[in-house]
Amino acid sequence: MSEDKPKVSSPPDIAAGLAAVTNALKHVFVKMGVVRGTRGLLNLNQKEGIDCQSCAWPDPDSRTINEFCENGAKALADEGTTKRIGGEFFAEHSVNELSVRSDHWLNDQGRLTEPLVLREGSEHYVPISWAEAFKLIADKLNSLTAPDEAVFYTSGRTSNEAAFLYQLFVRQFGTNNLPDCSNMCHESTSVALAESIGLGKATIRLEDFEKTDLVIVIGQNPGTNAPRMLSSLRSAKLAGARVIAINPLKEAGLTSFVDPNPQHYGNPFSGPLTLLRGKATTLADLHLPVRIGGDMAVIKGLMKVLLERERVEPETVFDHDFISAKTDGCSDLIESIDVTIWEDILESSGLIREQINEAAEMLLNARSFITCWAMGVTQHTDAVATIQDIVNLHLLGGAIGRPGAGLCPVRGHSNVQGDRSMGIWEKMTPLFRENLEREFRFSAPEHDGLNTVESIAAMADGRVKVFFAMGGNFAAASPDSGAVTAALQKCDLSVQVITKLNRTALTPGKTSLILPCLGRTEIDRNADTLFRMGDARHRRCRPEASSLSRPRVRC
Repeated sequence: MSEDKPKVSSPPDIAAGLAAVTNALKHVFVKMGVVRGTRGLLNLNQKEGIDCQSCAWPDPDSRTINEFCENGAKALADEGTTKRIGGEFFAEHSVNELSVRSDHWLNDQGRLTEPLVLREGSEHYVPISWAEAFKLIADKLNSLTAPDEAVFYTSGRTSNEAAFLYQLFVRQFGTNNLPDCSNMCHESTSVALAESIGLGKATIRLEDFEKTDLVIVIGQNPGTNAPRMLSSLRSAKLAGARVIAINPLKEAGLTSFVDPNPQHYGNPFSGPLTLLRGKATTLADLHLPVRIGGDMAVIKGLMKVLLERERVEPETVFDHDFISAKTDGCSDLIESIDVTIWEDILESSGLIREQINEAAEMLLNARSFITCWAMGVTQHTDAVATIQDIVNLHLLGGAIGRPGAGLCPVRGHSNVQGDRSMGIWEKMTPLFRENLEREFRFSAPEHDGLNTVESIAAMADGRVKVFFAMGGNFAAASPDSGAVTAALQKCDLSVQVITKLNRTALTPGKTSLILPCLGRTEIDRNADTLFRMGDARHRRCRPEASSLSRPRVRC
């Protein structure tokens, strides 16, 4: 099939199951080989293995031998592919030629094997030694009139160790310009939860899904974005919970899910039989087809129904002891609910009142509930206020901080939160600053740095002259691709630390560097030699197509 003729088909009516297993294995074995692929899958999401880069769903304490989903297997295969590209590839393909190729085609060419430079006025990337690449970066950074003329982006795939060293280098260089992928996904979650409960993270554990009476999934398609979550929802259903799905589309994952992991069935014979028969579990008991951007209206409607019932039957709906002891501002919330009229709720949500009433009845009958949300909520104009209303819904019923009850933001990358904990943030908390300065004996910059949107604006107007990316695909991930591309091309120098060719490497600054790196599925067994830049043998390092648990780096 040619790139300009996409295949259009009907949406699937069942999620996971045998088809997912066979499709996952096909991708892994074709790209990695049977032996390497099998070894990689057996290490995926294991305690002594590697974390999947496909999503951020947590791992259970008791793990099966196949703790991965179809997306995770594909991500493993994508990184572990045996395909390689280096100087020969770029000699054949100019930047202009590559820029018209699809992102899928670019990614499919294989792993980068050596440092590359695109010099000003040239149309082709060419190999460069590591020593020369580092000198080029150092010379440019040292020539800036101020450290704030550089920005240092980070992807959620960056490891904790790399992220900590990266932010330490950036702050010792003299800037807090540390935009990251969190700015574009769950920043609103971090802000909303920090202001509401003092913590920007989930308030539940994985085992709470087996202790809850109700799960609300809003602004998220788990079957697409976090497929392993479907197993947790299935466990909740088997334990007696009900599920409300609030989403414009009715997703197959929430309507017809066949768990592809036989070990989740208890009986060693029932699992394979279930896969073969395609017997599905219906996860969502109620689907509310909300209008795009109408999530806040749905939550307001639910709280309004609960408030009306509380006034009819005082002391039976709200947890007044919890509200009195643990919260502030309840009277302001009640006032805001009162002034919100039903006509506005129904217009904004796109629902009818009976649908909201049905969901509210499920809440009223639940002793505990969990709310999960993702970027269908976080990327709207009113995202912070919407998430704070989700928190308010929980606080009214005291449904937080006890078994089976709490808040569950579902992040996309498996180390977005880890990077933030390591200091990847354009802001610094006073405690982090104090500890960092004491431990490493330097004075960190005191003013806030630039976030993603501010960095794009600063590159566009010439205030930022160097763009450095530790992983990720900034041009494709950021809003308004045209504006981002134009901004990146105004930089004097752009640097990409990546495993594969991507769109950002093809929207270069006046001079552009590509620095290849190992992925999380690989172990650098030659680390002690990689820094001996004086020896020409070590200037270009090529990951070999070897064992996932024992990869080699040929230098």
